[in-house]
Amino acid sequence: MHKLIVILLFSIVSVTWGTTWIAMKIAVETIPPFFATGIRFLSASPLLIILSFLTKTPLLFPYGQRRFQIFISIFYFLIPFTLMLYGGSYVNSSISSMIFANMPVVVLLISHFYFKKKINFVQKIGILIALVTLIFALFIDLESKSFFQWKGVLALLIALFSHAIIYVECQKKCCNVSVITFNALPSLISGIFLTMIFWFIETPHIHFFSYRSILAIFYLGNFSGIFGILSYFYLQKMVNSFYASIVFLIFPVITGLLEMYIYRQTNFLCELSFILPLSLGILLTLVPINFFKNFLRHLK
Repeated sequence: MHKLIVILLFSIVSVTWGTTWIAMKIAVETIPPFFATGIRFLSASPLLIILSFLTKTPLLFPYGQRRFQIFISIFYFLIPFTLMLYGGSYVNSSISSMIFANMPVVVLLISHFYFKKKINFVQKIGILIALVTLIFALFIDLESKSFFQWKGVLALLIALFSHAIIYVECQKKCCNVSVITFNALPSLISGIFLTMIFWFIETPHIHFFSYRSILAIFYLGNFSGIFGILSYFYLQKMVNSFYASIVFLIFPVITGLLEMYIYRQTNFLCELSFILPLSLGILLTLVPINFFKNFLRHLK
């Protein structure tokens, strides 16, 4: 039974994260990105607050960490998710997912400079492979003369580093709050702020919103945003961090396959040639050093 639950959780996370980038591209087809992000959070926050009430989970962080809750609202929700939706409108979904698949690599690098955490030789090789592969993918797949594509890449990279910094800050502050507490109020605060401000700045025309864009927003907010995150949280509780992080190797493949099917992309095999070495690099940063020591010991 335990294995079945783990497989189910792993599948949910892989599918939701893999489809997120396609849903983002669909959402901004007819809805401005900043306003769309606000609606995304507003659609997710009521369900999160209801879950908080039903499970008797506090909405506020513990005393002493409530300023950090505001910090999370800004630098984990408000800014990066808006940049992700904005960047995804200019960059194809496969490249977007490949950028965010590097989350374990960026977290490791920030932890090294922030906590002076040691990086072993195998991890250094993994970091090199992952970063070089991503750089090559960006230069080959994107049109070098397209300013907007590179602006989209920059937005996604800032969002990636913003999320990674929050993860590291959570480790530093030993922030062990419930995943519902972590998401509920920050989603509500970000949703209200973005919706109100960008209603006037982006002046969205509701009658131009397509049903498919609206459905994509609610999918991002309620299914991908809530069930994907909750599933990953419980997956981390049931297996060690190495096995949970393998999802970062899987979801870019799902994104690429979906993009090929929906948008009739013909360059998926080319992108797959980057995804495979990228996955290898990420895997090497995740594998515990004891694994290699035990492997070499068995060889002897």
